Amino acid sequence: MAKVKTIYVCQECGSESPKWAGQCGQCKAWNSMVEQADVKQSKAEKSSRFTGYAGEQSKVVKMDKVDLSEVPRMGSGMSELDRVLGGGLVPGSVVLMGGDPGIGKSTILLQSLCKISEEMPVLYVTGEESMQQVTMRAQRLGLKTGDFSLLTETQVEQITTQALMQKPKVMVVDSIQTIYTEMLQSAPGGVAQVRESAAQLVRFAKQTGTTLLVVGHVTKDGALAGPRVLEHMVDAVLYFEGERDGRLRLLRAVKNRFGAVNELGVFAMTDEGLKQVKNPSAIFLSKYTDPVAGSAIVSTWEGTRPMLVEIQALVDTSHAPQPKRVAVGLDHQRIAMLLAVLNRHGGVATFDQDVFANVVGGVRVMETSSDLALIAAIISSLRNRPLEEHLVIFGEVGLAGEVRPVPNGQERLKEAEKHGFKKAIVPKGNLPSKPIKGLEVHGVSRLQEMINLL
Repeated sequence: MAKVKTIYVCQECGSESPKWAGQCGQCKAWNSMVEQADVKQSKAEKSSRFTGYAGEQSKVVKMDKVDLSEVPRMGSGMSELDRVLGGGLVPGSVVLMGGDPGIGKSTILLQSLCKISEEMPVLYVTGEESMQQVTMRAQRLGLKTGDFSLLTETQVEQITTQALMQKPKVMVVDSIQTIYTEMLQSAPGGVAQVRESAAQLVRFAKQTGTTLLVVGHVTKDGALAGPRVLEHMVDAVLYFEGERDGRLRLLRAVKNRFGAVNELGVFAMTDEGLKQVKNPSAIFLSKYTDPVAGSAIVSTWEGTRPMLVEIQALVDTSHAPQPKRVAVGLDHQRIAMLLAVLNRHGGVATFDQDVFANVVGGVRVMETSSDLALIAAIISSLRNRPLEEHLVIFGEVGLAGEVRPVPNGQERLKEAEKHGFKKAIVPKGNLPSKPIKGLEVHGVSRLQEMINLL
C-alpha cells in the first residue's frame, strides 16, 4: 500500500510546508505546524468545488445597469438581534456568532429560530448536542417547537445534502469547530477543516439563498478560533460579551456588510432564556441612596443609538514604587494619557496614586467621548467629593488640554434629558442650537474650565 503523503499546516494562518518547522514562515507563530494528509484532487473535483460560488454564471455588467432594488429582510423574532444585524436577516447571508462558553450563543439562536419557524421552514444543525438535549432546552425555555427541524450531523457534505432536501429559509450550524469535510483527513477543529467546511457552507448559502447562522468558538484571548480567513468569508461577525455569572449579555457587531458595525444589542439572562432590554440606559445607571464620590455618567454612542453608562473611578495612595493603573471596560493606554494631561493642564497630580477605573454593567466604552467623564470621576474620587446629582458629561480631551466635540451631540443630550438629567457638561462644539427644556447645558473648550465647574 502506497504511503500517504503528508504536509504541515500552520494552525494560525493556514500556510502549508512540506516539512516541519518550529516557527511558521508566514505568520512567525511558534509550534503551530501540524501534520496532516495531503489530499490531491482531480481536475474534475477542483472544477466542481470552485465553480459557481454565487450560484450564477459570471458576466460583466455596466454599473448603471445593476439592479439596486433592496433585498427584503426577514425578522429574527428579536428586535435587539435585528438591530445588531442592521434591520433583520438577509437571504443568502452568512452570520458568524462568537463568544465565551456558556455566554448564551446557542440559547439566542434557538429562541430566534423557534419564532422564525412559525412563518417559514428552519433547520437547526447541532454537532455538539443530541436532539434530546436541544429539545429539552427548548422545552425548559417554554418555546414553541411544532415546526422546528433538527439535524445531528458533523460532516458538511451530509449537512448540505439534507438541507437541499429540507429547503430551509434559515439554518443554524452549532458549531463550525465540530464540522469536518471528507475531502480532508485532519481532525475537526483544525485550520484546514474549519476553512474548508466554512467555505462549503457559505457556498451553499449563496447558491440557495438560505440565511446561515454559524456558531464559532473563541480562544482564551477572546478572538474567534480558527483561521482569520473565516471572518473574511462571512457577511457579519457578532460577538457575545458579558460575564457568565452576570445577568446582562451584550451582542456587538464587529463586521456587517448589511448594516452598521459596533451596533450593540442588550439582553438579560433569565430562567426563560434571553430577554431583550429595550431601554439599556436605565439598566446601566446605578441607583444610590446617597451620592457617591468617584462616579460620573457619560452619554456614549453605540452603533445607531445613545446610551447612558456609569463610569467609576477609585484613586488611592500608592504604597508601591510603580502606581497601579487598572481599567475595566476602558482603554488602559488612554487612561495613562488622560492622567498625564490632567497633571499638565489641570494641575491635578496622580503620580503617587493608584487609579482604578470601571464601567458599570460590563460594557466596553472604546470611543473618546468618555474622556471628560473619566477625568471628572477621577477628580471626584481624589477630592472625595461626589459630583452633582443628575449630571451627565461627555467630550474628548486632547493632549493640549483642549476639549473636542464628539459626533451626535444633540441625540446624546436628548437621551440624558429623557432619563431625568438636569445638567450637562459638554464641549462647546456640541452646544445645542436650541435650548433643551429641563436640561442646563454648559459648554467647555479647555480641561481647566470643566474642573472649575465641578
